[in-house]
Amino acid sequence: MAKFGLSQPLRRIEDPRLLVGGGRYTDDLAAQGAEAGAAIGYVLRSPHAHARITGIDTTDAKSMPGVLAVITAADWKEEGLGEIPCMVPLKNKDGSDRGQTPRLALADGEVRHVGDPVAFIVAETHAQARDAAEAVVVDYDMLPAVTDLATATEPGQPQVWPGIKDNVVFDWETGDKAKTDAAFAKAAHVTKVRIVNNRVVVASMEGRACLGSFDKGTGRFTLHAGTQGSWPLKNQLADIVFKLPKENFRVVTHDVGGGFGMKIFMYPEYPLCLMASRRIGRPVRWAAERTEAFLSDTQGRDNIWDAELAMDAEGRFLALRTKNIAGMGAYLSTYAPFIPTGAGTKVLASVYRFEAIHAQVVGVVTNTTPVDAYRGAGRPESNYVVERLIDAAARELGKDRVELRRLNMVPSSAMPYTTPVGQRYDSGEFARLLDEATRLMDYDTFNARKEEARRRGKRRGIGMAYYLEATGGAPNERAEVRFRDDGMVDVLVGTQSTGQGHETAYAMITANELGIPIEKIRIVQGDSDEIPTGGGTGGARSLYSEGTALLATTATVIEKGKQAAGEILEASASDIEFEAGRFAIAGTDRGIGILDLAKTQAERAARGESAILLNTAEVADIPFHTFPNGCHCAEVEVDPETGNVQILRYLVVDDVGHALNPLIVRGQVHGGVAQGMGQAILERTAYDPESGQLLSASFMDYALPRASDLPEIEVELVNVPCATNPLGVKGAGEAGAVGSPPALMNALLDALADDGVTHLDMPATPETVWQALAKAA
Repeated sequence: MAKFGLSQPLRRIEDPRLLVGGGRYTDDLAAQGAEAGAAIGYVLRSPHAHARITGIDTTDAKSMPGVLAVITAADWKEEGLGEIPCMVPLKNKDGSDRGQTPRLALADGEVRHVGDPVAFIVAETHAQARDAAEAVVVDYDMLPAVTDLATATEPGQPQVWPGIKDNVVFDWETGDKAKTDAAFAKAAHVTKVRIVNNRVVVASMEGRACLGSFDKGTGRFTLHAGTQGSWPLKNQLADIVFKLPKENFRVVTHDVGGGFGMKIFMYPEYPLCLMASRRIGRPVRWAAERTEAFLSDTQGRDNIWDAELAMDAEGRFLALRTKNIAGMGAYLSTYAPFIPTGAGTKVLASVYRFEAIHAQVVGVVTNTTPVDAYRGAGRPESNYVVERLIDAAARELGKDRVELRRLNMVPSSAMPYTTPVGQRYDSGEFARLLDEATRLMDYDTFNARKEEARRRGKRRGIGMAYYLEATGGAPNERAEVRFRDDGMVDVLVGTQSTGQGHETAYAMITANELGIPIEKIRIVQGDSDEIPTGGGTGGARSLYSEGTALLATTATVIEKGKQAAGEILEASASDIEFEAGRFAIAGTDRGIGILDLAKTQAERAARGESAILLNTAEVADIPFHTFPNGCHCAEVEVDPETGNVQILRYLVVDDVGHALNPLIVRGQVHGGVAQGMGQAILERTAYDPESGQLLSASFMDYALPRASDLPEIEVELVNVPCATNPLGVKGAGEAGAVGSPPALMNALLDALADDGVTHLDMPATPETVWQALAKAA
């Protein structure tokens, strides 16, 4: 492979392996001979949204052919196992603790959403397990259910939990209320909106799966599962579920076909497979069917916002006030309370100057599938409401949308800048990106295109959204470099790729620092035995966190190498220089390559001689996170006869700091934009208000975007280096999903403005658009 530097559009080195079927996903393990003799687990799920379990009879099921075990909540409690945890403590605004939604792996006395696990059947084959599940007799006493977030807190609504009044599981606030109220009192104009951020199904290409085993001789559990980081799962299994020492658990994650936040969390199936393996003395594996994934994977978004923007007479922003009704589903998932509170509210200031901000978040439980982080995790929801609010304000004031944004942007000269919600922006040239986006989008000549479309009976609109993302995650990260006997260099990382291109990015950094050919580098991830600690992947943290750890580790490798090379070359370490993969005595041609040096030192150590090995591990502190930002622009055309929306053009001008591999960055933005487009115009998660059944529980009823729905997505990268990490990078994995929904909805409302349409909520399906036009007419 040719030599290259950073910032080059290198094609992903993992793709040839994956494209020819060389991937190793969790459910491939049995076919590839791993854990031979594994039994099959099957989850019997509740068909009801809310019911009391008055009896479970498993007698017939246990006697059926091939059945090895039938497990219920009674068995779970008999073994003294703990809850599926929510890891986020939270204080209400009155100082009290948030409500509790205690959850065992199997429903204990009551089911609270369709798909709630009731029994776990283990058999020799999937067909036998499924047949046995049908033989389990569960007596249900039906209870009233509530699925509508908008009305769930009203008096007289069914209560999901007896101890949670009006279904409000927490009521939280942040910001300066008094200062915000004072700013509103002096405002010349206040714009108000009510915005729905629709619930979405994650629908990862690879469904969730796991394989659990228990070694009776060692007392150790091993879980293979598609996760976004093995270590949090290992700790929760040990500390909370099984209440055993951490060294009794190993969690292994192989290739993962999409995560989007959903695969970070603890799910009942994981400890169920481990428990069942301990019971039957064999490995147990489980894989979700697609409809099962719709019912049991955490879902995303599900907010109703009331937002107000206070401005002075010139249109300058004074204050922002928001109230977010955040759907939690039936149970508080692993990190669910943090998503709309700590994660979402920290970007409410976005790229704009405010004197004050106050935000209230009301968490509401309903008889629906739990909600947790989904690509962007609270930040897309906040950006959406701010950008919709600014467009509404521009319409009310008769101001140009671009000019109103530019007037209120934080200038680059103000960096570092601290927002009213306490975020410190280290860098950003927001007006520059806005100007570049409008120039490339031909914004100034749009009216001519709009008139041409109207002559054809169409409605054309242009919209934009300026987003700001605040990345997050663990406060440190680990990397390790091992020189192997086969001449390869293993790089062990604490993050977990779920399709982002980590193998390429980390190999590029290692090759650049150590001068090793990239084809000699292997990236190792996901095994909690092999890699003792790791922060996992989430919050767009991977490159700046793991990259920082890799720089620390390779620097130590080089220092060790200078010491070792000094011994080999009979020179002082201070006289050894390192360049392009070679250690040499300064001013001479005497030297040794890093791979040869590592091999020589390993051979000396094997002979019992004193030798400095180059293998190194470092843990780097990550005290600061990053603030990627950018401007999304969309141009759409609407057929008023049908309500059909066509996206004619889509442009993103992004600041992700130093783009280590622009090709991968653009791919990440493309994927995020596609998901945001799906939420904006296609994806509707619908529950029947009477029965609580999920009506959109398959791809026949839930519309994911197809290739024909998407335009070419243009991505321009503006390099504004991050000042808080040595690579200068900012997270890019979530950015596309943050900016696309408001850009599209603003474009759509612009298209319909002349017809009197002033408000639309997502998803803007043809039916929704047509009805809005008909109502306005």
